[in-house]
Amino acid sequence: MALRRGIICLPADSELVSDADEEVFFLYTNLQHSPAEDSLSDSFRGLGHVNSRKDTLSITFELKSPALESDPSVKQSKKKRQGGDKTLEVELAQDKTALRSRKGDTGSVLWTASVEFAQAILQQQHSRLDNSLLDPNALADAHVLELGAGTGLLGIVLSPLVRRYALTDIPDLLPLIRKNLALNFNGWPSLKLGVPGSNVETEALDWLQIHSTPLPTRARIFPLTTGPLDLILVVDCVYNPSLLPALVETIDFLATPGKTAVLVIVELRQEDVVREFLELWIMKGGWEIWRVGSGFLGMRYAVWMGWKECQTRAGHDE
Repeated sequence: MALRRGIICLPADSELVSDADEEVFFLYTNLQHSPAEDSLSDSFRGLGHVNSRKDTLSITFELKSPALESDPSVKQSKKKRQGGDKTLEVELAQDKTALRSRKGDTGSVLWTASVEFAQAILQQQHSRLDNSLLDPNALADAHVLELGAGTGLLGIVLSPLVRRYALTDIPDLLPLIRKNLALNFNGWPSLKLGVPGSNVETEALDWLQIHSTPLPTRARIFPLTTGPLDLILVVDCVYNPSLLPALVETIDFLATPGKTAVLVIVELRQEDVVREFLELWIMKGGWEIWRVGSGFLGMRYAVWMGWKECQTRAGHDE
């Protein structure tokens, strides 16, 4: 039976994570014994970017409808409304110069994790499966915020599914994100309400600044969030050890207890970095952290869902 946490429906085989060492051992052992297409290989995967040599990329998502009569996971009420196969094309600009000249800038090119995550979510939503990770009805009214949005791909393809989508990154990357939004939503940002892309916004968000700012004054430096978030997306942002404390602090600051689900996708590269991130998140306290089950995205990724628990009321019996 699926476990519900806000907008997310966890598969029944999802596991609660409480020990970073045990989790990392499990992930990398499975990766080592996984099929060749799921294992780490420099010749196959490289660093994980799609193609850092091109100024522009054309990304195509092929969405297949299930065999309606034979697929029991498709909701019965939706079977007559399937629209058949669908193709979604996105044009993305990259800043390949910044990747090499701006220290620590990895978001100026597209990374495979974003493409594969987008494909998985889009396919689930297109098929209207009972076991979709994101509940379609709740998603339609959701306020989503993405940390480390990079080229903006996820905001482009997922924003039509939600009420409001906020792309955030360091100030240096915002021009690239806005350029890609304009490439894919004609007339953005001056679009009428209800037109695709009109619900997308961008904002500078520096995790280090959040981390170094005292808690009582943090809200002043991040005015974007008017109302609580339903979902925070963190896709392939766990790579630089020096940023991990700030990333965890930012996640903790933005999440509303009992309201905001956090979805973290990590391509399994450096074992020590993955372990450090998970240790910091667990040590933060007050969080449920679940490994998403049913092989979502395959063995070369760690996929975690975080849920910040409501604090116990003062005077309540413990």
